[in-house]
Amino acid sequence: MLQHDYLLDIIIRFVELLSRALRRAVLEKDGDGCIEAERAVAGLLGLDPDTASILAPQSLVQLMILSGMGEGLAAYVGYALDRVADIYEERGEDGMAGLRRAQAEAIAGQFGCDLAHVPEEFDALDRELFG
Repeated sequence: MLQHDYLLDIIIRFVELLSRALRRAVLEKDGDGCIEAERAVAGLLGLDPDTASILAPQSLVQLMILSGMGEGLAAYVGYALDRVADIYEERGEDGMAGLRRAQAEAIAGQFGCDLAHVPEEFDALDRELFG
């Protein structure tokens, strides 16, 4: 039960951080919003943000598996990276978009997530920003 509460608390904080970052990136057209979103993902996984941002897709998946938190967080991480890829694409940053999309797809493949499914906590935000 304690582990469940801990995970729930981590997810709540992640939802707040990612929501603020995505709003900044989309509504304010601020490139630092993507960086904040990527840092939120790294924080959720307990990784150094600079390292997490450059990991090959399979390396990111392996670190998620080794952390033991991968399965419970995969849908959130996949969603976040997929949306950040959308933002990079719109900004014409194809290299970053491709890496983030590949990371999201590797996570989805490993953990059986559907990237088209928006986690409930992000439903309203997703409709606001990407709908």
